[in-house]
Order: sequence, then structure tokens, then C-alpha cells
Amino acid sequence: MTYCVAMALKEGLLFASDSRTNAGVDHIATFRKMHVFESPGDRLIVLLSAGNLATTQSVISLLRARTLHDGLHLMNLGSLYDAAALVGDTVKEVVSRDSNYANSNQGIDFGGSFIVGGQIAGEDARLFNVYPQGNFIEASEDTPYFQIGEAKYGKPIIDRVVEYDTPLKEAVKCTLISFDSTIRSNLSCGLPIDLLTYRRDSHTPSLSYRVTEQDSYFAGIREAWSTGLRQAFATLPDADWFDSAC
Repeated sequence: MTYCVAMALKEGLLFASDSRTNAGVDHIATFRKMHVFESPGDRLIVLLSAGNLATTQSVISLLRARTLHDGLHLMNLGSLYDAAALVGDTVKEVVSRDSNYANSNQGIDFGGSFIVGGQIAGEDARLFNVYPQGNFIEASEDTPYFQIGEAKYGKPIIDRVVEYDTPLKEAVKCTLISFDSTIRSNLSCGLPIDLLTYRRDSHTPSLSYRVTEQDSYFAGIREAWSTGLRQAFATLPDADWFDSAC
């Protein structure tokens, strides 16, 4: 399992992903879930992946390999919509290929989910959620973020804090707290966290950062958040019916 989140905000785009894979308690490893296709001044396309690792790795490998050949690929498509469609088609291609050779009685889930976002020169920055079936939806000002993977633990803090006008720096803090909540509640998600930000219409190289176990800032805010929650809980009043019910 994994956890990925991406936001399309007024200031720009934010992408974050954990790097743990889990195929049972004896098979835990670290793999990057963030994949960047970038040509400064022309395009930035970021893919976050979750689901069957063999499927998602095959999709990324095919997308990269095809940028070296003629035909349409991520480095020459004219829009992010076309990029999301290409990723969806590639997911269907890989799942169809691999599932044809599998025993249907094994119950293997070949599905893979992707978040695709970035900006191509000549259009606005955009963000898409590509489902395992290959279809997709686009983020909007009303719904400016997507999650894939183990999303439920980190969703409440994002729902309470993040809006389209939220500054990128505040969104980064909220995202890190969202990851802390997920990591605390689910052992299948873990550090390092890959984080990337891009300012809308800048057409400059994206800024990336890896949060590790040794990151003092992450350790500080996760402790401050835990302390703040405990203090806030301690100030909640009792109900007048507690004595009879408790």
C-alpha cells in the first residue's frame, strides 16, 4: 500500500508520495512513487502511482521508453488532458497484457492508480486522477486535491485546512501532517516522503525535497501537532448529561 496526494492551488501545484511497498510483513521495501517528466520552459508532468507495483512500474517504463521514439508521448503531447488519456491507455494496456497470463483463480489485483499533473506551455496548470480502469477526472477550484492509495487517515486534516487559495507553504505543512497521520495509523505507509512543488506559470524547474527519518523539521511539526491535539482535546467541555450516561 502507499499514500499519495496532489494539490492544484492558486499559487501552484504540490505533489507528495510515501515510498513504502508492502507484500506482507516479511516483504517491505522502498520504491519511489513520484515520476517526473520535465523540460524547463516547455513542460512539467508529474505522475504519482499507487496499486500493484509491477503494473505501475511497467506503465512508467513504457511511458519513458516511448519518449525516445517517434509518435505521441508525454514529451510532445499538446495538453495535460492528452497526457492523462495516454497514462490511462497505458494502464489498460499493461493490465490487459499481464492479466492474460495470470491464473484468474489466484485473485491477483493488477490495478494501478495515478495522479497526473503539471503544466505544458500554452495552457494552464492542471491535475488529473486516473483510475485503474483508465478513465479520469480533473481537479477544480471546488475540489483542488486528489489522494490515491491509503487515503482515509490523511483526508480529515486536508478537508479542514486546504482550499484553492491556500498558500503553497501552508499546503506543504498540511500535507506533512496528513502523511504523519497516515504513517501513525497504517504500517504499510512510511518514510521517506517525496515532495515536489511548482509555481503556476513559472515554467522553471520544479522544486523537490525528500523527507527522511532524520528530517528535524518533520519531527518537530509531528510532535507539535500531537501536543496541540492533546491540548485541544483537554479543553473540550463535558456535556450536562455525562454524569447519567458515564
